[in-house]
Amino acid sequence: MLALGAAGVWALPALAAPTPAATENKPPPAATADLFGDYLAGRHAEQIRDYPAATSWFEKAIVADPDSPELISRTFLMAVGAGNFDRARPLADKELKLDATDALAQLVLVVDRLKAGDAASALKRAATLPTDGVHRFIAPLALAWTRMAAGDLPGADAALQQLDKYNGFQPLKNFQLGLLYDFAGQGDKAEAFFDKTLADNSQLNWRLTDAIANFYERHGKADKAKALYKKFIDQNIGSEIAQTVMAARPSGVPKPLIGSASDGLAEAMFDLASVLNQTETIDLALIYDRFALALQPDFRLAQLLVADILSTQDEPAQSLAVLEQIPKNSPYSWSARLRAAADLEALDRSDEAVAQLKQMAAEAPKTIGADVQLGDILRNKKRFEEAGVAYNEAIERAAASGLPDRWALFYDRGVSYERSGQWQKAEVDLEHALELKPDQPLVLNYLGYSWIDKGVKLDQGLKMIEKAVELRPDDGYIVDSLGWAHYRMGDYAGAVEFLERAVELVPSDATINNHLGDAYWRTGREIEARYQWQRALQFGPDKDEVPPIEAKLDHGLAPVPASAPAIPAPAKPAERGG
Repeated sequence: MLALGAAGVWALPALAAPTPAATENKPPPAATADLFGDYLAGRHAEQIRDYPAATSWFEKAIVADPDSPELISRTFLMAVGAGNFDRARPLADKELKLDATDALAQLVLVVDRLKAGDAASALKRAATLPTDGVHRFIAPLALAWTRMAAGDLPGADAALQQLDKYNGFQPLKNFQLGLLYDFAGQGDKAEAFFDKTLADNSQLNWRLTDAIANFYERHGKADKAKALYKKFIDQNIGSEIAQTVMAARPSGVPKPLIGSASDGLAEAMFDLASVLNQTETIDLALIYDRFALALQPDFRLAQLLVADILSTQDEPAQSLAVLEQIPKNSPYSWSARLRAAADLEALDRSDEAVAQLKQMAAEAPKTIGADVQLGDILRNKKRFEEAGVAYNEAIERAAASGLPDRWALFYDRGVSYERSGQWQKAEVDLEHALELKPDQPLVLNYLGYSWIDKGVKLDQGLKMIEKAVELRPDDGYIVDSLGWAHYRMGDYAGAVEFLERAVELVPSDATINNHLGDAYWRTGREIEARYQWQRALQFGPDKDEVPPIEAKLDHGLAPVPASAPAIPAPAKPAERGG
Protein backbone atom coordinates (compact mmCIF):
# COMPACT_ATOMS: atom_id res chain seq x y z
CA MET A 1 0.00 0.00 0.00
CA LEU A 2 1.21 3.53 -0.67
CA ALA A 3 2.79 5.16 2.36
CA LEU A 4 0.22 7.63 3.66
CA GLY A 5 2.27 9.08 6.49
CA ALA A 6 0.86 10.11 9.85
CA ALA A 7 -1.51 12.67 8.40
CA GLY A 8 -3.33 10.19 6.22
CA VAL A 9 -4.11 7.34 8.58
CA TRP A 10 -7.34 7.75 10.45
CA ALA A 11 -9.88 5.19 11.49
CA LEU A 12 -13.23 4.83 9.80
CA PRO A 13 -15.11 6.84 12.48
CA ALA A 14 -13.37 9.98 11.19
CA LEU A 15 -15.94 10.01 8.41
CA ALA A 16 -18.93 12.17 9.17
CA ALA A 17 -21.98 10.21 10.29
CA PRO A 18 -25.25 10.89 12.13
CA THR A 19 -25.04 10.80 15.92
CA PRO A 20 -26.17 7.65 17.75
CA ALA A 21 -29.19 9.47 19.19
CA ALA A 22 -30.39 10.39 15.73
CA THR A 23 -30.04 6.91 14.34
CA GLU A 24 -31.30 4.79 17.22
CA ASN A 25 -33.68 2.11 15.94
CA LYS A 26 -33.53 3.58 12.44
CA PRO A 27 -31.75 2.30 9.33
CA PRO A 28 -28.91 4.54 8.10
CA PRO A 29 -29.86 7.04 5.40
CA ALA A 30 -29.09 5.89 1.86
CA ALA A 31 -26.47 8.60 1.48
CA THR A 32 -24.59 7.36 4.56
CA ALA A 33 -24.75 3.75 3.37
CA ASP A 34 -23.39 4.81 0.01
CA LEU A 35 -20.63 6.79 1.71
CA PHE A 36 -19.41 3.84 3.73
CA GLY A 37 -19.80 1.45 0.82
CA ASP A 38 -17.81 3.69 -1.50
CA TYR A 39 -15.17 4.21 1.17
CA LEU A 40 -14.73 0.49 1.79
CA ALA A 41 -14.58 -0.21 -1.94
CA GLY A 42 -11.88 2.45 -2.21
CA ARG A 43 -9.91 0.92 0.63
CA HIS A 44 -10.08 -2.49 -1.05
CA ALA A 45 -8.87 -1.04 -4.36
CA GLU A 46 -6.07 0.74 -2.48
CA GLN A 47 -4.99 -2.49 -0.80
CA ILE A 48 -4.66 -4.29 -4.14
CA ARG A 49 -2.87 -1.26 -5.65
CA ASP A 50 -5.64 -0.46 -8.15
CA TYR A 51 -5.13 3.27 -7.67
CA PRO A 52 -7.38 4.45 -10.53
CA ALA A 53 -10.28 2.46 -9.09
CA ALA A 54 -9.45 3.64 -5.57
CA THR A 55 -9.50 7.25 -6.75
CA SER A 56 -12.88 6.72 -8.38
CA TRP A 57 -14.42 5.18 -5.25
CA PHE A 58 -13.02 7.83 -2.91
CA GLU A 59 -14.26 10.52 -5.30
CA LYS A 60 -17.79 9.17 -4.86
CA ALA A 61 -17.39 9.09 -1.09
CA ILE A 62 -15.98 12.60 -0.86
CA VAL A 63 -19.04 14.03 -2.62
CA ALA A 64 -21.08 12.90 0.38
CA ASP A 65 -18.52 14.11 2.93
CA PRO A 66 -16.30 16.78 1.28
CA ASP A 67 -14.64 17.94 4.53
CA SER A 68 -13.55 14.50 5.80
CA PRO A 69 -9.78 14.59 6.47
CA GLU A 70 -9.62 10.85 5.82
CA LEU A 71 -11.20 11.15 2.40
CA ILE A 72 -9.22 14.22 1.40
CA SER A 73 -5.94 12.49 2.23
CA ARG A 74 -6.81 9.20 0.62
CA THR A 75 -8.33 10.69 -2.51
CA PHE A 76 -5.30 12.94 -2.95
CA LEU A 77 -2.79 10.12 -2.53
CA MET A 78 -4.66 7.74 -4.81
CA ALA A 79 -4.92 10.44 -7.48
CA VAL A 80 -1.13 10.89 -7.35
CA GLY A 81 -0.58 7.13 -7.46
CA ALA A 82 -2.84 6.89 -10.50
CA GLY A 83 -1.12 9.84 -12.20
CA ASN A 84 -4.31 11.91 -12.10
CA PHE A 85 -2.74 15.30 -11.37
CA ASP A 86 -5.73 17.26 -12.62
CA ARG A 87 -7.55 15.91 -9.58
CA ALA A 88 -4.56 15.94 -7.23
CA ARG A 89 -3.89 19.66 -7.79
CA PRO A 90 -7.05 21.06 -6.11
CA LEU A 91 -6.80 18.47 -3.35
CA ALA A 92 -3.18 19.45 -2.60
CA ASP A 93 -4.28 22.77 -1.06
CA LYS A 94 -6.77 20.98 1.19
CA GLU A 95 -4.18 18.39 2.16
CA LEU A 96 -1.68 21.07 3.17
CA LYS A 97 -4.28 22.63 5.46
CA LEU A 98 -4.47 19.26 7.20
CA ASP A 99 -0.71 18.72 7.20
CA ALA A 100 1.55 21.59 6.17
CA THR A 101 4.52 19.18 5.96
CA ASP A 102 2.97 16.85 3.36
CA ALA A 103 5.81 16.47 0.83
CA LEU A 104 3.70 15.08 -2.00
CA ALA A 105 1.18 17.91 -1.76
CA GLN A 106 4.01 20.44 -1.85
CA LEU A 107 5.58 18.67 -4.82
CA VAL A 108 2.27 18.75 -6.70
CA LEU A 109 2.26 22.52 -6.29
CA VAL A 110 5.94 22.75 -7.31
CA VAL A 111 5.10 20.90 -10.52
CA ASP A 112 2.02 23.04 -11.13
CA ARG A 113 3.93 26.32 -10.75
CA LEU A 114 6.97 25.14 -12.71
CA LYS A 115 4.81 24.08 -15.65
CA ALA A 116 3.03 27.43 -15.50
CA GLY A 117 6.34 29.25 -15.77
CA ASP A 118 6.03 30.74 -12.28
CA ALA A 119 9.62 30.06 -11.15
CA ALA A 120 9.39 32.16 -7.99
CA SER A 121 6.35 30.32 -6.65
CA ALA A 122 7.81 26.95 -7.64
CA LEU A 123 11.01 27.75 -5.77
CA LYS A 124 9.08 28.95 -2.72
CA ARG A 125 7.19 25.65 -2.62
CA ALA A 126 10.34 23.57 -3.17
CA ALA A 127 11.99 25.31 -0.22
CA THR A 128 9.31 23.84 2.09
CA LEU A 129 10.01 20.22 1.13
CA PRO A 130 11.21 18.07 4.05
CA THR A 131 14.87 17.17 4.43
CA ASP A 132 14.15 14.03 6.42
CA GLY A 133 11.57 11.26 6.40
CA VAL A 134 10.53 8.99 3.56
CA HIS A 135 10.53 11.77 0.93
CA ARG A 136 13.87 13.31 1.94
CA PHE A 137 15.46 12.62 -1.47
CA ILE A 138 13.20 14.91 -3.49
CA ALA A 139 14.12 18.25 -1.86
CA PRO A 140 17.66 18.52 -3.34
CA LEU A 141 16.38 17.64 -6.82
CA ALA A 142 13.36 19.95 -6.72
CA LEU A 143 15.41 22.82 -5.26
CA ALA A 144 18.10 22.40 -7.91
CA TRP A 145 15.77 22.68 -10.88
CA THR A 146 13.49 25.37 -9.44
CA ARG A 147 16.59 27.44 -8.63
CA MET A 148 17.75 26.78 -12.17
CA ALA A 149 14.37 28.06 -13.42
CA ALA A 150 15.03 31.23 -11.43
CA GLY A 151 18.50 31.57 -13.00
CA ASP A 152 20.45 30.62 -9.87
CA LEU A 153 23.09 28.13 -11.11
CA PRO A 154 25.30 28.27 -7.97
CA GLY A 155 22.23 27.71 -5.81
CA ALA A 156 21.17 24.76 -7.97
CA ASP A 157 24.63 23.22 -7.62
CA ALA A 158 24.54 23.73 -3.85
CA ALA A 159 21.12 22.03 -3.64
CA LEU A 160 22.40 18.90 -5.36
CA GLN A 161 25.33 18.70 -2.95
CA GLN A 162 22.77 17.81 -0.27
CA LEU A 163 22.54 14.34 -1.85
CA ASP A 164 25.93 13.63 -0.28
CA LYS A 165 24.06 12.92 2.96
CA TYR A 166 22.65 9.72 1.48
CA ASN A 167 24.67 6.60 0.80
CA GLY A 168 24.72 5.44 -2.80
CA PHE A 169 23.50 8.71 -4.35
CA GLN A 170 26.86 9.94 -5.65
CA PRO A 171 26.28 8.70 -9.25
CA LEU A 172 22.82 10.32 -9.33
CA LYS A 173 24.25 13.59 -8.03
CA ASN A 174 27.04 13.70 -10.62
CA PHE A 175 24.63 12.84 -13.45
CA GLN A 176 22.24 15.59 -12.38
CA LEU A 177 25.11 18.07 -12.11
CA GLY A 178 26.15 17.14 -15.63
CA LEU A 179 22.64 17.80 -16.90
CA LEU A 180 22.49 21.04 -14.94
CA TYR A 181 25.69 22.47 -16.38
CA ASP A 182 24.85 21.22 -19.86
CA PHE A 183 21.51 23.08 -19.63
CA ALA A 184 23.39 26.16 -18.43
CA GLY A 185 25.68 26.02 -21.45
CA GLN A 186 28.85 25.15 -19.54
CA GLY A 187 29.95 22.13 -21.56
CA ASP A 188 33.37 21.64 -19.93
CA LYS A 189 31.90 21.34 -16.45
CA ALA A 190 29.09 19.16 -17.73
CA GLU A 191 31.53 16.76 -19.37
CA ALA A 192 33.60 16.52 -16.19
CA PHE A 193 30.53 15.50 -14.21
CA PHE A 194 29.42 13.04 -16.90
CA ASP A 195 32.89 11.46 -16.83
CA LYS A 196 32.59 11.08 -13.05
CA THR A 197 29.17 9.51 -13.54
CA LEU A 198 30.59 6.94 -15.94
CA ALA A 199 33.45 6.21 -13.55
CA ASP A 200 30.86 5.56 -10.81
CA ASN A 201 28.83 3.22 -13.06
CA SER A 202 31.00 0.45 -14.48
CA GLN A 203 27.78 -1.31 -15.58
CA LEU A 204 25.89 0.99 -17.93
CA ASN A 205 22.13 1.38 -18.09
CA TRP A 206 20.40 2.64 -21.21
CA ARG A 207 19.31 6.07 -19.95
CA LEU A 208 22.79 6.93 -18.75
CA THR A 209 24.30 5.74 -22.02
CA ASP A 210 21.88 7.59 -24.28
CA ALA A 211 21.91 10.84 -22.28
CA ILE A 212 25.70 11.15 -22.11
CA ALA A 213 26.13 10.03 -25.73
CA ASN A 214 23.61 12.72 -26.66
CA PHE A 215 25.88 15.28 -24.96
CA TYR A 216 28.97 13.95 -26.76
CA GLU A 217 27.27 14.11 -30.16
CA ARG A 218 26.08 17.68 -29.61
CA HIS A 219 29.59 18.76 -28.63
CA GLY A 220 31.42 17.28 -31.62
CA LYS A 221 32.64 14.14 -29.88
CA ALA A 222 30.97 11.48 -32.01
CA ASP A 223 33.78 8.99 -31.36
CA LYS A 224 33.17 9.11 -27.60
CA ALA A 225 29.44 8.65 -28.20
CA LYS A 226 30.07 5.68 -30.47
CA ALA A 227 32.43 4.10 -27.95
CA LEU A 228 29.86 4.56 -25.18
CA TYR A 229 27.10 2.91 -27.21
CA LYS A 230 29.46 0.04 -28.04
CA LYS A 231 30.27 -0.44 -24.35
CA PHE A 232 26.57 -0.64 -23.53
CA ILE A 233 25.95 -3.18 -26.29
CA ASP A 234 28.94 -5.29 -25.20
CA GLN A 235 27.72 -5.25 -21.59
CA ASN A 236 24.12 -6.04 -22.51
CA ILE A 237 24.40 -8.71 -25.21
CA GLY A 238 21.01 -9.52 -26.62
CA SER A 239 19.41 -6.26 -25.43
CA GLU A 240 17.64 -4.72 -28.38
CA ILE A 241 16.87 -1.29 -26.97
CA ALA A 242 20.01 0.34 -28.37
CA GLN A 243 19.47 -1.26 -31.76
CA THR A 244 15.82 -0.25 -32.09
CA VAL A 245 16.18 3.24 -30.62
CA MET A 246 19.25 4.15 -32.64
CA ALA A 247 17.71 2.80 -35.85
CA ALA A 248 14.65 5.00 -35.38
CA ARG A 249 16.58 8.15 -34.53
CA PRO A 250 16.71 10.96 -37.14
CA SER A 251 20.07 11.69 -38.71
CA GLY A 252 22.09 14.73 -37.71
CA VAL A 253 22.90 16.31 -34.38
CA PRO A 254 20.31 15.31 -31.75
CA LYS A 255 18.31 17.77 -29.69
CA PRO A 256 19.26 18.28 -26.02
CA LEU A 257 17.40 16.04 -23.60
CA ILE A 258 16.73 18.95 -21.26
CA GLY A 259 15.01 21.89 -22.89
CA SER A 260 13.66 23.55 -19.76
CA ALA A 261 13.88 23.43 -15.99
CA SER A 262 10.62 21.47 -16.08
CA ASP A 263 12.30 18.84 -18.27
CA GLY A 264 15.21 18.80 -15.83
CA LEU A 265 12.98 18.06 -12.85
CA ALA A 266 11.15 15.41 -14.89
CA GLU A 267 14.50 13.73 -15.56
CA ALA A 268 15.44 14.01 -11.89
CA MET A 269 12.20 12.38 -10.74
CA PHE A 270 12.60 9.61 -13.32
CA ASP A 271 16.21 8.99 -12.23
CA LEU A 272 15.15 8.89 -8.57
CA ALA A 273 12.33 6.47 -9.42
CA SER A 274 14.82 4.24 -11.24
CA VAL A 275 17.11 4.18 -8.20
CA LEU A 276 14.19 3.29 -5.90
CA ASN A 277 12.68 0.65 -8.19
CA GLN A 278 13.32 -2.10 -5.67
CA THR A 279 11.04 -4.36 -3.66
CA GLU A 280 11.16 -2.26 -0.50
CA THR A 281 10.63 1.11 -2.21
CA ILE A 282 8.63 0.26 -5.32
CA ASP A 283 5.63 2.36 -4.23
CA LEU A 284 7.84 5.43 -3.96
CA ALA A 285 9.30 4.65 -7.39
CA LEU A 286 5.80 4.62 -8.88
CA ILE A 287 4.89 7.95 -7.27
CA TYR A 288 8.05 9.72 -8.38
CA ASP A 289 7.78 8.38 -11.91
CA ARG A 290 4.20 9.66 -12.03
CA PHE A 291 5.60 13.12 -11.21
CA ALA A 292 8.09 12.77 -14.06
CA LEU A 293 5.21 12.13 -16.45
CA ALA A 294 3.18 14.99 -14.99
CA LEU A 295 6.06 17.28 -15.95
CA GLN A 296 6.78 15.64 -19.31
CA PRO A 297 3.84 13.53 -20.56
CA ASP A 298 5.70 12.17 -23.62
CA PHE A 299 8.66 10.91 -21.57
CA ARG A 300 8.71 7.42 -23.11
CA LEU A 301 11.26 5.84 -20.79
CA ALA A 302 9.23 7.05 -17.81
CA GLN A 303 6.16 5.39 -19.34
CA LEU A 304 8.08 2.14 -19.74
CA LEU A 305 9.17 2.34 -16.10
CA VAL A 306 5.60 2.94 -14.89
CA ALA A 307 4.48 -0.05 -16.95
CA ASP A 308 7.25 -2.22 -15.48
CA ILE A 309 6.33 -1.22 -11.93
CA LEU A 310 2.63 -1.91 -12.53
CA SER A 311 3.47 -5.33 -13.98
CA THR A 312 5.62 -6.08 -10.94
CA GLN A 313 2.68 -5.10 -8.75
CA ASP A 314 0.50 -7.59 -10.65
CA GLU A 315 -1.49 -4.91 -12.45
CA PRO A 316 -1.09 -6.00 -16.10
CA ALA A 317 -4.22 -4.21 -17.30
CA GLN A 318 -2.96 -0.87 -15.97
CA SER A 319 0.49 -1.57 -17.39
CA LEU A 320 -1.00 -2.36 -20.79
CA ALA A 321 -2.99 0.89 -20.76
CA VAL A 322 0.23 2.86 -20.19
CA LEU A 323 2.08 1.00 -22.95
CA GLU A 324 -0.70 1.66 -25.43
CA GLN A 325 -0.04 5.40 -25.02
CA ILE A 326 3.40 5.02 -26.63
CA PRO A 327 2.92 5.73 -30.36
CA LYS A 328 4.10 3.25 -32.97
CA ASN A 329 6.50 5.78 -34.46
CA SER A 330 8.32 6.18 -31.13
CA PRO A 331 11.87 4.76 -30.89
CA TYR A 332 10.62 2.95 -27.79
CA SER A 333 7.67 1.31 -29.51
CA TRP A 334 9.51 -2.00 -29.88
CA SER A 335 10.23 -2.20 -26.16
CA ALA A 336 6.64 -1.23 -25.41
CA ARG A 337 5.25 -3.97 -27.65
CA LEU A 338 7.42 -6.63 -26.01
CA ARG A 339 6.15 -5.55 -22.61
CA ALA A 340 2.57 -5.41 -23.90
CA ALA A 341 2.84 -9.04 -25.02
CA ALA A 342 3.88 -10.02 -21.50
CA ASP A 343 0.89 -8.13 -20.09
CA LEU A 344 -1.46 -9.85 -22.55
CA GLU A 345 -0.12 -13.20 -21.39
CA ALA A 346 -0.66 -12.21 -17.75
CA LEU A 347 -4.25 -11.28 -18.63
CA ASP A 348 -4.84 -14.77 -20.10
CA ARG A 349 -4.89 -13.31 -23.61
CA SER A 350 -2.19 -15.68 -24.79
CA ASP A 351 -3.43 -15.95 -28.37
CA GLU A 352 -3.12 -12.18 -28.79
CA ALA A 353 0.34 -12.22 -27.22
CA VAL A 354 1.52 -15.04 -29.52
CA ALA A 355 0.12 -13.32 -32.60
CA GLN A 356 1.78 -10.02 -31.67
CA LEU A 357 5.17 -11.64 -31.07
CA LYS A 358 5.02 -13.58 -34.34
CA GLN A 359 4.23 -10.36 -36.17
CA MET A 360 7.16 -8.61 -34.47
CA ALA A 361 9.52 -11.45 -35.33
CA ALA A 362 8.46 -11.18 -38.97
CA GLU A 363 8.99 -7.42 -38.94
CA ALA A 364 12.53 -7.60 -37.58
CA PRO A 365 14.27 -10.77 -38.83
CA LYS A 366 17.63 -9.71 -37.39
CA THR A 367 16.42 -9.46 -33.79
CA ILE A 368 15.78 -12.26 -31.31
CA GLY A 369 13.74 -10.67 -28.51
CA ALA A 370 10.32 -11.47 -29.94
CA ASP A 371 11.26 -15.10 -30.64
CA VAL A 372 12.68 -15.58 -27.14
CA GLN A 373 9.56 -14.14 -25.51
CA LEU A 374 7.37 -16.21 -27.83
CA GLY A 375 9.23 -19.34 -26.76
CA ASP A 376 8.76 -18.42 -23.11
CA ILE A 377 5.01 -18.00 -23.50
CA LEU A 378 4.59 -21.23 -25.47
CA ARG A 379 6.69 -23.18 -22.96
CA ASN A 380 4.62 -21.76 -20.10
CA LYS A 381 1.53 -23.02 -21.93
CA LYS A 382 3.18 -26.46 -22.29
CA ARG A 383 3.26 -26.09 -26.08
CA PHE A 384 6.79 -27.45 -25.99
CA GLU A 385 7.26 -28.38 -29.64
CA GLU A 386 6.25 -24.88 -30.75
CA ALA A 387 8.45 -23.36 -28.06
CA GLY A 388 11.41 -25.31 -29.37
CA VAL A 389 10.80 -23.88 -32.84
CA ALA A 390 10.73 -20.32 -31.45
CA TYR A 391 13.94 -20.80 -29.46
CA ASN A 392 15.58 -22.42 -32.48
CA GLU A 393 14.74 -19.36 -34.58
CA ALA A 394 16.24 -17.10 -31.92
CA ILE A 395 19.45 -19.16 -31.81
CA GLU A 396 19.79 -19.14 -35.59
CA ARG A 397 19.19 -15.39 -35.77
CA ALA A 398 21.75 -14.76 -33.02
CA ALA A 399 24.34 -16.83 -34.88
CA ALA A 400 23.63 -15.01 -38.15
CA SER A 401 24.12 -11.67 -36.36
CA GLY A 402 27.42 -12.77 -34.88
CA LEU A 403 26.15 -12.75 -31.30
CA PRO A 404 27.90 -15.10 -28.87
CA ASP A 405 26.07 -18.21 -27.71
CA ARG A 406 23.84 -17.61 -24.68
CA TRP A 407 23.52 -20.47 -22.23
CA ALA A 408 19.91 -19.55 -21.41
CA LEU A 409 18.75 -19.97 -25.02
CA PHE A 410 20.27 -23.43 -25.31
CA TYR A 411 18.85 -24.37 -21.91
CA ASP A 412 15.38 -23.16 -22.90
CA ARG A 413 15.49 -24.98 -26.22
CA GLY A 414 16.86 -28.08 -24.52
CA VAL A 415 14.01 -28.11 -21.99
CA SER A 416 11.48 -27.66 -24.77
CA TYR A 417 13.02 -30.52 -26.77
CA GLU A 418 13.07 -32.81 -23.72
CA ARG A 419 9.46 -32.03 -22.80
CA SER A 420 8.34 -32.68 -26.38
CA GLY A 421 10.05 -36.10 -26.49
CA GLN A 422 13.17 -35.11 -28.44
CA TRP A 423 15.76 -36.28 -25.92
CA GLN A 424 18.75 -36.57 -28.22
CA LYS A 425 18.42 -32.94 -29.30
CA ALA A 426 17.71 -31.91 -25.71
CA GLU A 427 20.84 -33.57 -24.35
CA VAL A 428 23.04 -31.80 -26.89
CA ASP A 429 21.56 -28.42 -25.99
CA LEU A 430 21.76 -28.96 -22.24
CA GLU A 431 25.36 -30.11 -22.43
CA HIS A 432 26.23 -27.07 -24.55
CA ALA A 433 24.49 -24.79 -22.05
CA LEU A 434 26.60 -26.35 -19.31
CA GLU A 435 29.78 -25.76 -21.33
CA LEU A 436 28.82 -22.09 -21.63
CA LYS A 437 27.90 -21.78 -17.94
CA PRO A 438 29.49 -24.65 -15.99
CA ASP A 439 28.08 -23.72 -12.57
CA GLN A 440 24.56 -22.75 -13.63
CA PRO A 441 22.22 -24.42 -11.10
CA LEU A 442 19.23 -24.76 -13.45
CA VAL A 443 21.29 -26.54 -16.09
CA LEU A 444 23.04 -28.79 -13.56
CA ASN A 445 19.69 -29.67 -12.04
CA TYR A 446 17.80 -30.35 -15.26
CA LEU A 447 20.48 -32.35 -17.05
CA GLY A 448 21.44 -34.34 -13.96
CA TYR A 449 17.80 -35.10 -13.19
CA SER A 450 17.13 -36.16 -16.78
CA TRP A 451 20.04 -38.60 -16.80
CA ILE A 452 18.94 -40.19 -13.53
CA ASP A 453 15.34 -40.35 -14.71
CA LYS A 454 16.49 -42.24 -17.81
CA GLY A 455 18.78 -44.56 -15.82
CA VAL A 456 22.01 -43.33 -17.43
CA LYS A 457 25.10 -41.55 -16.05
CA LEU A 458 23.69 -41.98 -12.55
CA ASP A 459 26.76 -40.99 -10.55
CA GLN A 460 27.47 -37.97 -12.77
CA GLY A 461 23.84 -36.88 -12.67
CA LEU A 462 23.67 -37.15 -8.88
CA LYS A 463 26.85 -35.10 -8.46
CA MET A 464 25.45 -32.42 -10.74
CA ILE A 465 22.24 -32.12 -8.73
CA GLU A 466 24.23 -32.05 -5.49
CA LYS A 467 26.27 -29.20 -6.96
CA ALA A 468 23.06 -27.37 -7.89
CA VAL A 469 21.79 -27.72 -4.32
CA GLU A 470 25.12 -26.47 -3.00
CA LEU A 471 24.77 -23.38 -5.19
CA ARG A 472 21.09 -22.86 -4.33
CA PRO A 473 20.44 -24.50 -0.96
CA ASP A 474 17.15 -22.63 -0.45
CA ASP A 475 15.65 -23.48 -3.84
CA GLY A 476 12.94 -25.98 -2.95
CA TYR A 477 12.55 -27.22 -6.52
CA ILE A 478 16.23 -28.09 -6.86
CA VAL A 479 16.24 -29.75 -3.41
CA ASP A 480 13.21 -31.71 -4.59
CA SER A 481 15.23 -32.90 -7.59
CA LEU A 482 17.94 -34.21 -5.30
CA GLY A 483 15.38 -36.00 -3.16
CA TRP A 484 13.67 -37.50 -6.19
CA ALA A 485 17.04 -38.55 -7.61
CA HIS A 486 17.71 -40.52 -4.43
CA TYR A 487 14.25 -42.03 -4.75
CA ARG A 488 14.81 -43.08 -8.36
CA MET A 489 18.08 -44.70 -7.34
CA GLY A 490 16.36 -46.68 -4.58
CA ASP A 491 17.68 -44.67 -1.61
CA TYR A 492 14.30 -44.02 -0.01
CA ALA A 493 15.61 -42.91 3.39
CA GLY A 494 17.86 -40.35 1.69
CA ALA A 495 14.93 -39.26 -0.45
CA VAL A 496 12.79 -38.56 2.62
CA GLU A 497 15.51 -36.36 4.11
CA PHE A 498 15.74 -34.10 1.08
CA LEU A 499 12.05 -34.14 0.18
CA GLU A 500 11.04 -33.07 3.68
CA ARG A 501 13.42 -30.14 3.28
CA ALA A 502 11.93 -29.33 -0.13
CA VAL A 503 8.40 -29.27 1.33
CA GLU A 504 9.59 -26.90 4.05
CA LEU A 505 10.94 -24.57 1.36
CA VAL A 506 7.92 -24.83 -0.97
CA PRO A 507 4.98 -26.06 1.16
CA SER A 508 2.23 -25.66 -1.44
CA ASP A 509 3.67 -27.41 -4.51
CA ALA A 510 1.64 -30.43 -5.63
CA THR A 511 4.54 -32.34 -7.17
CA ILE A 512 6.88 -31.97 -4.19
CA ASN A 513 4.17 -33.15 -1.79
CA ASN A 514 3.44 -36.05 -4.13
CA HIS A 515 7.12 -36.99 -4.18
CA LEU A 516 7.32 -36.92 -0.40
CA GLY A 517 4.23 -39.12 -0.18
CA ASP A 518 5.90 -41.72 -2.40
CA ALA A 519 9.08 -41.63 -0.31
CA TYR A 520 7.11 -42.02 2.92
CA TRP A 521 5.29 -45.04 1.49
CA ARG A 522 8.55 -46.73 0.50
CA THR A 523 9.90 -46.26 4.02
CA GLY A 524 6.79 -47.76 5.64
CA ARG A 525 5.18 -44.48 6.73
CA GLU A 526 1.89 -45.17 4.97
CA ILE A 527 -0.38 -42.86 6.98
CA GLU A 528 1.96 -39.93 6.37
CA ALA A 529 2.19 -40.91 2.70
CA ARG A 530 -1.57 -40.68 2.23
CA TYR A 531 -1.57 -37.32 4.04
CA GLN A 532 1.02 -35.95 1.58
CA TRP A 533 -0.87 -37.30 -1.43
CA GLN A 534 -4.03 -35.63 -0.14
CA ARG A 535 -2.12 -32.36 0.20
CA ALA A 536 -0.84 -32.78 -3.35
CA LEU A 537 -4.42 -32.92 -4.60
CA GLN A 538 -5.27 -29.75 -2.66
CA PHE A 539 -2.49 -27.77 -4.36
CA GLY A 540 -3.77 -28.02 -7.93
CA PRO A 541 -1.73 -30.64 -9.78
CA ASP A 542 -1.97 -30.90 -13.55
CA LYS A 543 -5.05 -32.75 -14.74
CA ASP A 544 -3.07 -35.77 -15.93
CA GLU A 545 -1.45 -36.11 -12.48
CA VAL A 546 -4.75 -36.31 -10.58
CA PRO A 547 -5.81 -39.92 -11.44
CA PRO A 548 -2.42 -41.45 -10.42
CA ILE A 549 -2.50 -39.62 -7.09
CA GLU A 550 -6.09 -40.71 -6.45
CA ALA A 551 -5.11 -44.29 -7.29
CA LYS A 552 -2.29 -44.14 -4.74
CA LEU A 553 -4.70 -42.86 -2.11
CA ASP A 554 -6.94 -45.87 -2.78
CA HIS A 555 -4.34 -48.59 -3.22
CA GLY A 556 -0.93 -47.27 -2.22
CA LEU A 557 2.14 -48.00 -4.32
CA ALA A 558 2.87 -51.31 -5.98
CA PRO A 559 5.85 -53.20 -4.59
CA VAL A 560 9.22 -52.26 -6.04
CA PRO A 561 10.44 -54.70 -8.71
CA ALA A 562 13.48 -56.68 -7.69
CA SER A 563 15.69 -54.98 -10.30
CA ALA A 564 15.18 -51.24 -9.73
CA PRO A 565 12.47 -48.70 -8.92
CA ALA A 566 10.32 -47.79 -11.89
CA ILE A 567 8.08 -45.03 -10.73
CA PRO A 568 6.92 -42.66 -13.50
CA ALA A 569 8.54 -39.27 -12.84
CA PRO A 570 6.35 -36.18 -12.72
CA ALA A 571 7.14 -32.85 -14.38
CA LYS A 572 10.71 -31.60 -14.22
CA PRO A 573 11.42 -29.28 -11.30
CA ALA A 574 12.70 -26.50 -13.55
CA GLU A 575 9.26 -26.33 -15.16
CA ARG A 576 7.58 -25.84 -11.78
CA GLY A 577 9.73 -23.04 -10.46
CA GLY A 578 13.27 -22.22 -9.42
